[in-house]
Amino acid sequence: MKLAFSTLGVPGLPMADVLRLATAHGYHGVELRAHPEEPVHPGLSPAERADVAAEFKASGVEVLSVAGYTRVAAPGDDEAVVAELWALLGLARDLGAPYIRVFPGGSSEQTPEEADATAARRLGTAAEYATDLDVRILLENHDSHRTGADAMRILGLVGHRQVGALWDVMHTWMGGEQPAESHAALSPHLGYVQVKDIASVEDTTPLPLGEGILPLADCVEILSRHGWDGWLCWEYEKRWYEEAAPLPGLLGPGRAHLSRLLNDSA
Repeated sequence: MKLAFSTLGVPGLPMADVLRLATAHGYHGVELRAHPEEPVHPGLSPAERADVAAEFKASGVEVLSVAGYTRVAAPGDDEAVVAELWALLGLARDLGAPYIRVFPGGSSEQTPEEADATAARRLGTAAEYATDLDVRILLENHDSHRTGADAMRILGLVGHRQVGALWDVMHTWMGGEQPAESHAALSPHLGYVQVKDIASVEDTTPLPLGEGILPLADCVEILSRHGWDGWLCWEYEKRWYEEAAPLPGLLGPGRAHLSRLLNDSA
């Protein structure tokens, strides 16, 4: 498996510094948080996109994903949501990223069936454009669709190879799923896996990998047992928790911890 980290852990850090951290600590890729407050977002000009792509190529680090905030199940008109998807797909294509990340974002105003159908319709509409660009749309299990079983309700309706799953191990665990259950639900569609650690359900402040209670060893063991050789991406949510320790000093020990888990599961 290859290792990456998300720029959610280093809010606003210039790309040159992000890439220095990745190369210094042996990470193969970076998940780019695509938000206007970050250096990389859909508003970049073609020249700016080319500069970012060139920086990554020169460093030997891969752009794993463009992590957007489109909520595909949210109430409202389809047009604006599909336009957001197209913008993220175009950015990923220009940067050489194989994936974009989207959220479900269903509302209490909807029935589960309405939310599922809304998300599937929009994802299906964007799937052909994603195919043309050779970028895959990954639905993260999150918010209204926290578990693998929840996400599969949408993915089963879409039924398109260019629309898959991003497994966030914290949210499936907090939703009451065991890693084997989450893997069974998501594995036919799995793009990559987000790892992290926390103290408890009540305290989700990010912790160094291995210092919390999330079943990371079980997740890695299941993936290894099934011969999966994709990406593990550390999503350290520093942007939302100012009190959390800075990520740069944790990247080395974090990579060592993931390497131990991979060795133990081999």
